[in-house]
Amino acid sequence: MEPGGFDFGALMQSAAAMQQQMADAQASLADERAAGSAGGGLVKADVDGTGRLLSVTIDPSVVDPGDVDTLADLVVAAVRDAVRAAEALAQEKMGAVAGGMLGGLPGGLSGGMPAGLNIPGLGFPGLDAPGIEG
Repeated sequence: MEPGGFDFGALMQSAAAMQQQMADAQASLADERAAGSAGGGLVKADVDGTGRLLSVTIDPSVVDPGDVDTLADLVVAAVRDAVRAAEALAQEKMGAVAGGMLGGLPGGLSGGMPAGLNIPGLGFPGLDAPGIEG
C-alpha cells in the first residue's frame, strides 16, 4: 500500500478486471442486433451491435425508377436510425461495465483520477477520465 492509504496493486487488479469485462462486452456486441427504419417502415435496416450493416429491406411500393433519389435518401435514413440504435445498445452494455467498475476502484474514477496519478496506455476504449491517456 502506498503512503496515504492508496493501494496501487488493487488499482491495477481492478483495472485488469475492468479491461477484461470491457473486452467481453465489446465482443458480445457483434452478436447483438439493432434495427432502424425510415418512411414509416417502408425501408428497414439491420445492423449488429458494432454498427455494421447486415441487411436492408425495401418495400416494393417505394421502388420508383423515376425517383431513385428518394429511395436512396430513405435507405440512408434507415441505416442511420439503425446505427443510432446500435450506439445506444453499445452505450448501455459498455456503460454498465464501466459504471460498475469505476465506482469500485480505489478513490473512484467518477470524479477523476486521484491527484497526480497518471496511468498511460491502459487501453480503456471510450473511457475519458481526467489523467488517463490512451
